[in-house]
Amino acid sequence: MEATQKVKASFKGIRSAGWVIIACFIIAVLIYQFVLGNPANFMNNDPNNHPLPGNFLGTIYKGGFIVPVIQTLLLTVIALSIERYIELRAAFGKGSLVKFVTNIKAALAEGDMQKAQQLCNAQRGSVANVVNATLKKYAEVEHDNTLSKDQKVLAIQKELEEATALELPMMEQNLPIIGTITTLGTLMGLLGTVIGMIRSFAALAAGGTADSMALSQGISEALINTAFGILTGALAVIAYNYYTNKIDKLTYSLDEVGFSIVQTFAATHN
Repeated sequence: MEATQKVKASFKGIRSAGWVIIACFIIAVLIYQFVLGNPANFMNNDPNNHPLPGNFLGTIYKGGFIVPVIQTLLLTVIALSIERYIELRAAFGKGSLVKFVTNIKAALAEGDMQKAQQLCNAQRGSVANVVNATLKKYAEVEHDNTLSKDQKVLAIQKELEEATALELPMMEQNLPIIGTITTLGTLMGLLGTVIGMIRSFAALAAGGTADSMALSQGISEALINTAFGILTGALAVIAYNYYTNKIDKLTYSLDEVGFSIVQTFAATHN
């Protein structure tokens, strides 16, 4: 029992991403108001005036109310990417996954089930959990004289599928949110761009030197939100593809070692 608990001990990730988004929104608003909107970033210490020449923080502030929205998405991508990194690192286990699969296959070829379970206890992670559960079913049906060989093979396959089905949702958790932000971040940037251009054209329509500030502010809003939206969408795409690829490698390892267990049983039992 103690060994089983060691195998199953792992980081389970953030189950409620809603709280992460809320926390990121609060942080984004605070950054917008007190860092970007710091009066020291503007002429005459007034956020309603132009940013000081070369002051990047004040320029970002002029992006308008869309800025904290896009910042929320950006911070959410960063937070969930870190969370997925920790979760998938725990899922892969302590050592090299490729080496673990190779060692498991070698132990199965030698018929040494005890060694295979010891490898699982040392490796931990999702693959080790699935292999450990399948090996237990292997040992259980091996001494069950009431089942035929085909029934035993099916029982092992079923246990493998059920164990895999329990582990996969934990690995894929929160990835749909990152996938959504890949599009949503770009769309929010586009929305900010459109709003900024509307203000610019409104300033042009009004004419006169009095609206020059409104014109420049509208252009700043358009360009800043475009840049932020592209950055957020790009980071989300990179994170989503990276972690999806990691999960694919892990599931491939699960399939490989699971197939080896089933084939070993079929080959060594009548």
